[in-house]
Amino acid sequence: MSTNRAAPRTRWVFAGQLGPLFDDGGRMLIVEARSVFGRRPMHRAKAHLLLSALRHRAAALGDRVEYHRVERYADVVDGRDDLEVIDPTSWAARRFVRRRPIAILPSRGFVTAEDDFRRWADSRTGQRMLLEDFYRTVRRRTGILMRGDQPEGGRWNYDHDNRNPPPKHAARLGLPDPWWPEEDDIDAEVRTDLDRWEREGRVTLVGDDGPRRFAATPEEAQHALADFIQTRLNDFGPFEDAMLSGDWTMAHSQLSAPLNLGLLDPLDVVETVVAEYHAGRAPLSSVEGFARQILGWRDYVWHLYWYLGEGYPTARNALGAHTPLPRAFRELDPAAIESACLRETIDGMRRHGWAHHIQRLMVLGNWALQHGYDPVALNQWFVDMFVDGTPWVMPANVIGMSQHADGGVVATKPYVSGGAYIDRMSDYCAGCAFDPKVRLGEQACPFTAGYWAFLDRVEPRIRDNPRMAQPLAGLRRLADRAAVVDQERRRERW
Repeated sequence: MSTNRAAPRTRWVFAGQLGPLFDDGGRMLIVEARSVFGRRPMHRAKAHLLLSALRHRAAALGDRVEYHRVERYADVVDGRDDLEVIDPTSWAARRFVRRRPIAILPSRGFVTAEDDFRRWADSRTGQRMLLEDFYRTVRRRTGILMRGDQPEGGRWNYDHDNRNPPPKHAARLGLPDPWWPEEDDIDAEVRTDLDRWEREGRVTLVGDDGPRRFAATPEEAQHALADFIQTRLNDFGPFEDAMLSGDWTMAHSQLSAPLNLGLLDPLDVVETVVAEYHAGRAPLSSVEGFARQILGWRDYVWHLYWYLGEGYPTARNALGAHTPLPRAFRELDPAAIESACLRETIDGMRRHGWAHHIQRLMVLGNWALQHGYDPVALNQWFVDMFVDGTPWVMPANVIGMSQHADGGVVATKPYVSGGAYIDRMSDYCAGCAFDPKVRLGEQACPFTAGYWAFLDRVEPRIRDNPRMAQPLAGLRRLADRAAVVDQERRRERW
């Protein structure tokens, strides 16, 4: 009697699938495709982290893995019919695997399934797909921070408690330095290879070659999570929107990169943090704020990437923004930037390939929005220059939330502000060449004046947005409107 049992397949894992959640115990395939690193300029810290994570995973798998270093994925996978993949994390990668005889398993690495989100989104006939509604749905479904059908503490949202400015006259929050991974022989090999590829013209790298600061293995990621809980979780909530020029990490977890590499299970991460609240070791405001970022926003932007379609990042430019990115952005060069907030943020990116969410939204994004930077180019820049940048994570964040290029699919209004917000939430303005209270003249803050120039430029496109009625009314009352607009049109110092 014979059986026709199929031979076990080899699982090909991508760079976003390098943790235990994606390993069911069988044979594995990892392909290091050099072409991935040569498509566009990339931050050196990101290239290093990706290569280090791939090579560390291969070393940990031992004789269970095939590991190939080639120019293109096709050099390894074409002609094979023994492969399976967990559905990968970009439109391009999904197209690639669907054109080949590769068995495809449902995606993993998120709290909610793609089909569940699609059913939720499709059911909202005539309603916007608001994050808050999605977040509450996930809380109810998982039971996280719930008391029966009510939210823990009686409130869904502790944002009001989590908007503290930094302590006055403080250079740092006063927290211990985060736990950093120790580089090893694999990291040394990665650095040597990147140097050689750069000399050979195979890649263009931007930013500093600093020591690796982000987890590249599941074990390192667990260390980073434990350290965050022990040293910074309690301060995360109150100061999650604050900025200090001498403290680039503040109370943030820096877990976005290992999460996006697949090194951590996001549900386990949230449950581990929530357990600190239930044990009485962490305040609800910090724990809820952290949970919102992962099972709320992170899942939300993942699902929007698929739900809104492959054309979403390039098909929308609601505010008519076409200005090319300046050299200071493309090369991460802070030398010519005088605005302290923008200079510090770009310099931090140069050194680390990372900035926290308020720096991204209210410094980088706010500046780009005011000056009409091309949203497609800006989106790709965020993907390439941040260690946690992926094709799926940035479109809703940049095209939607930050640049309002989608006309209101993700955010109900443009996230634009003058220098007053940055002054309130940071120490940047105290030592700046510009004054956030001034909009005209040599000391005019480029953010404050730029805010009014932005409203002047886009007024015809946003005048029907009820949430912009008050700012536009202020613009119409501005006695020096024409002078401010002309000044910003001619501005050279920023």
